[in-house]
Amino acid sequence: MNWSRLLGALAVATVAFVAVGALVGLVGVVLGSIPALAVVALLVVAVAAASRFGSSPNRELSNPYWG
Repeated sequence: MNWSRLLGALAVATVAFVAVGALVGLVGVVLGSIPALAVVALLVVAVAAASRFGSSPNRELSNPYWG
């Protein structure tokens, strides 16, 4: 029996369980506080803007010979 796969699956499940619990706790705190809700909204907008404008290639640095 391959114990490393079982141990890896257990580790992934533990990390996922802790992450979901932390996220639920964070959502509970954020929904109870208007300033925290504003900060989260600003972070969501900043991440969306960075993903929208930061994903296009830079034409100044592009070179057809580099692929």
